[in-house]
Amino acid sequence: MNTPTQTIKDQFNNIIDKKQIKTVFQPIISLRDTSILGYEALSRLTQNIIIKNPDELFSLATEYNRLWDLELLCRTRALETAHTLLPNEKLFLNVNPNVIHDIKFKEGFTKEYLQKYAMKPENIIFEITERNAIKDIIGFRSTISHYKQQNYKIAIDDAGAGYSGLNLICDVKPHYIKLDMHLIRNIDTDSIKYALVKSMIELSKLSSITLIAEGIETLEELSTLVTLGVEYGQGYFIQKPQETITPIDTSVTNTLKRLNQQRNHLYTKSLSYTYIGNLCKDEKTVTPTTTVEDVYSLFLSTPSLLGVCVVKNKQVVGVVTRTLIATNLSGRYGFSLNQKKPLATLMQTDFLSVDYKTSITTVSNLAMSRETSKLYDFITVTKNDNYLGIVTVKDLLEKAMEVEVTNAKQLNPLSGLPGNLTIDQKLLECLNSPTPFSALYFDLDNFKSYNDVYGFGKGDIMLKLLTRIITTHTPSNGFAGHIGGDDFIMILPFHECNALCQQIISDFDTLVRKCYSPEDLVKGYITSKNRHGISENFPIATLSIAAITNQNTEFNNMNDFSAKLAELKKKCKQQDCSICYIC
Repeated sequence: MNTPTQTIKDQFNNIIDKKQIKTVFQPIISLRDTSILGYEALSRLTQNIIIKNPDELFSLATEYNRLWDLELLCRTRALETAHTLLPNEKLFLNVNPNVIHDIKFKEGFTKEYLQKYAMKPENIIFEITERNAIKDIIGFRSTISHYKQQNYKIAIDDAGAGYSGLNLICDVKPHYIKLDMHLIRNIDTDSIKYALVKSMIELSKLSSITLIAEGIETLEELSTLVTLGVEYGQGYFIQKPQETITPIDTSVTNTLKRLNQQRNHLYTKSLSYTYIGNLCKDEKTVTPTTTVEDVYSLFLSTPSLLGVCVVKNKQVVGVVTRTLIATNLSGRYGFSLNQKKPLATLMQTDFLSVDYKTSITTVSNLAMSRETSKLYDFITVTKNDNYLGIVTVKDLLEKAMEVEVTNAKQLNPLSGLPGNLTIDQKLLECLNSPTPFSALYFDLDNFKSYNDVYGFGKGDIMLKLLTRIITTHTPSNGFAGHIGGDDFIMILPFHECNALCQQIISDFDTLVRKCYSPEDLVKGYITSKNRHGISENFPIATLSIAAITNQNTEFNNMNDFSAKLAELKKKCKQQDCSICYIC
């Protein structure tokens, strides 16, 4: 009779010898635009036996000295399956770091080997897990360098799951870092995990490494990752691993689009125009007939819950805070006297409630002006007078600080206008929308010569003058940005902009004269050296405006838009006066 150990070993050997492994694929998608980055190939057993999961299978492979055989089987199955399902997609393959260093792997995983599967090295990403100790780190670095030279990509898998992750990242210098699912789990409520992921985002930006969050299972986790700015993600909430390639469910893509719209609203507008509705969370609600005892139990089971809204016919009629319940149930007879009472008898009916389109600035002022005993109570958010969610004072203050800091980073220090990141986002919104828009590109002519003669201090004054003119003429539903130097942009939600451009030119031509000395104004020019070092007379500064609308032209992408803009700018530069060209 076989011992249990022998039975497991026999089953393990059968899996290898009879190739009882199949491949399933899980998509890795952009958390910004829902596009597919690639698919991770995952191995699954084809039969239900004592060996329950792949982790156990690989542990046994190490124990029985058949790790190479198992890796080869999983890898071959993945490539065979991907050959028919993913001919042009990126394929993420899990590889043990000690196997990838094996000479047999190095000699076998060649371009010729991939050709029979019609796959290219640049579409193969080796996932190196940090859970496995690397025995020969010097040789491992050499191996990684070899594969990079062959155009393979490298990903560090399970980052954050072990203790050597940072060292491994430094040694490998990967193209991708995959954040371990345990780091993602409950990130929406765990401040330490939130801070760690935020620091990894900064690392990825500084090192040009793409970040992928694994194991996303809830809407709250996804929402937090989108807010943080993690670029890619995978997990059961997005799609479970499948044997066939199927499109991402529209409910997921729509959710991502909505979350990104909220994030863009937070980070492309000043705090004064950021809606409180973008911060609120739809927490559990109760009815006026719910008993005090039931709410007490709810608070016990949910330590993070600070309070609940009492809702009747979709409208908030009162609130109950954790402090209120604790106060009423304390004392010698508090619990026995109040436990069976309906909430209607003790709920607070005097509470702060705001419409979802109220700005964060306004809500902050209202919250901080409450009496001391209610200063830190949550804020109720409504839409069309119906319950939408709540916002805690902690979330309100944290987001207010975060948005202000982010906006400050994106504002040009001279003009105080949004810079290139925000400008690009606004332009992309316009190009991806069928609604009318006009983009006005402002450029000062003869500004360099003015800087050379009058100095940078005076040059800054001229730029501030142009800033004031532009912001004065920007309508409330428009947008003004500072690209850099003497280049500015205005985006309008309509086509007809000629009258506005002419008014801006008129104001500039009048006010710019204050920047020159009377002598230079009489001459009508200043003398400075041109780009070749030769003295030349330069006229008083003028303003060129290249205006592009989508009235008669459809732009497929930013490149088309930029090409048309360059054409108009060149046309403006051929004139020796302030001019506006509209396309």
